[in-house]
Amino acid sequence: MTHEKRIAACFAFVLLALASLPTMAADGQVNINDAGADELALLPRVGAVVAQRIVEFREQNGRFTDSADLMLVRGIGERTFELIEPWVSLDGETTLTEKVKVAQASADGKEQSN
Repeated sequence: MTHEKRIAACFAFVLLALASLPTMAADGQVNINDAGADELALLPRVGAVVAQRIVEFREQNGRFTDSADLMLVRGIGERTFELIEPWVSLDGETTLTEKVKVAQASADGKEQSN
């Protein structure tokens, strides 16, 4: 591999890695033990259905003792959990006030906002 191709490959990798990181523009947190479905839906990649599943899981199983337990809720896998974790808390007030948008790279390498 030529030096130029190696540099281009490294640059493309860095761009894809950066595009997959959450956008930290939204400040605040969501207390997953007390938040209602509307507040939980403010988390990235969490819509009304998954938010309701979180509420129902909490009602059936009690309070979350570890934020990673969100992965026990259908619809929240490891990748989604990694995206929402910066805004998740187990106690305190829910202070997030707007839907968190995250950027992701599409198949053609261009950044899309979700």
